[in-house]
Amino acid sequence: MLAFRNLLILIFVAILFYTGAVVAQHGFNLLPVFFGDIARMGWPGQFNLDFLCLLTLSGLWVAWRHRFSGAGVALGLLALFGGALFLSVYLLVESRRAGGDIARLLLGRQQAGP
Repeated sequence: MLAFRNLLILIFVAILFYTGAVVAQHGFNLLPVFFGDIARMGWPGQFNLDFLCLLTLSGLWVAWRHRFSGAGVALGLLALFGGALFLSVYLLVESRRAGGDIARLLLGRQQAGP
């Protein structure tokens, strides 16, 4: 679990700095570029569509893990729009709460049992 948590920290730091550099150089103009690449039907668009599907699955998993409660849906939306930046922090916090129990981490406290 320690190696996994270290990976999560590395992912968070890498994405945070990379995002900061991109925003400093290009601003917050993500959506037109993201969906524009998809509309052009090239490899960048294929990657973006694949990534959007992964983000959607991530958001649904987070919301499901919290039984689609109000907080779960809000966290799911954060996962959808926050990507790895959000998910790395979320998994780091939840791995601590799960106490190293991978079933509890993946399924949530309610689904994994006592």
